[in-house]
Amino acid sequence: MPQFNYKARKRSGEVVQGMLEVADRPTALAQLERLGLFPVAVQAAGSAEGRKLSKTAGNNSAGSADGGAGWLPPGLRALVKRQRRPKMQELGTFTQQLANLLKSGMPLTVALNSMTHLETKGIPSEVSRQLKQDVMEGKSLSDAMSRQPRVFTELYVNMVRAGEQSGALVEVLRRLGAHFERFAEVQSKFISALIYPAIVALVGVGVIVFFMAVMLPKFMTIFEGMEAKLPTSTLMVISLSNFFSQYWWLLLGLIVAGWVLINRYRATEGGRRTLDMWKLKAPVLGKVVRLNLFGQFCRTLATLLGNGVPVLTALKISESIMPNVVLKEAIAKTREEVTDGKTIAQPLARSKVFPQLMIDLIRIGEDTGDVPGSLENLASTYENELSLQLRVLTNLIEPAMIITMAVGVGFLLFSVVSAMFSITQNLNR
Repeated sequence: MPQFNYKARKRSGEVVQGMLEVADRPTALAQLERLGLFPVAVQAAGSAEGRKLSKTAGNNSAGSADGGAGWLPPGLRALVKRQRRPKMQELGTFTQQLANLLKSGMPLTVALNSMTHLETKGIPSEVSRQLKQDVMEGKSLSDAMSRQPRVFTELYVNMVRAGEQSGALVEVLRRLGAHFERFAEVQSKFISALIYPAIVALVGVGVIVFFMAVMLPKFMTIFEGMEAKLPTSTLMVISLSNFFSQYWWLLLGLIVAGWVLINRYRATEGGRRTLDMWKLKAPVLGKVVRLNLFGQFCRTLATLLGNGVPVLTALKISESIMPNVVLKEAIAKTREEVTDGKTIAQPLARSKVFPQLMIDLIRIGEDTGDVPGSLENLASTYENELSLQLRVLTNLIEPAMIITMAVGVGFLLFSVVSAMFSITQNLNR
């Protein structure tokens, strides 16, 4: 019986190697698939490539397959080796690169082979290599992508499947790449709006901690040597400094306990719903959260429907990517009612979660037969309004943070300066 050396990958991402005694190479591939392994290389044991695989089997299982983490416990080792999910910008770049290669006239397998040599941050070349292997074995691109859920989401796989069925794979990939890039841009704006206030808060807290821990004790040695009555503000600062120096562990314990309690409360169904509802209704920040979620829902649903994905599947995928439980429940109820023959607009309106503008424009889209177009317009509207609201929020937070920090630092300086004046006056008497 012929022997074949193989190198394959488990669903967890771990690389394994070994040998099979089977009639031919296709049978070896089929047996590996039945074992739940993804073949990376399968070669006859007598060939040069097969001997090379055999020689590296021992070393790879001890070192390379463990990623240098063989000394860790099995659970922790699996976590270290687990491939991280790519960011939206990284997925968008990967998709646009693949679309460009296919647009140039390359066959799919040749394009995937070229993708293994292209540098795509966040998506290793092994992903493209495995896609190529699966496609060469007769699988469709969408089926091959569905075997790598850490990289390709349900939304991605369904979009590609719709493109394959309609014969417009290149166009679908272009739209999908643009979809991820738009989402990445919105996320970037959201994060950028919080960077400056976070830096101001960090610097302000650092200055206060440095003053309380380093500078104030030096002034206290001076004050203790003088038998002068200190101002109330100075006594308050000294008492606060003593409290933090003696009970810092209690403060740290309260912070940790609060963090644990909040996470446990959030882990419960009622707690998660309450917190997500509060996010939607919070003053100032709530509007930003709502605009972000509504834009995400409209953009995703428009992209899916515009590329031929069935309504129920599109709603299910849109529900799965929503990070807010309140919106998840509303979309789930909408999906249940759509199965009864109702339009999308009616059950969305009954949820009383989505704004009237969205309901009206979706209803118009249903009347004109262009729901994806209406959803695209809605997504653009919410994204533009989100950008404006983020600027407003930043303009409100920045001066508030600066004023708060200035008051805190100013109070500390005032307490020290007033004490110095008090001591000077006593010396002049």
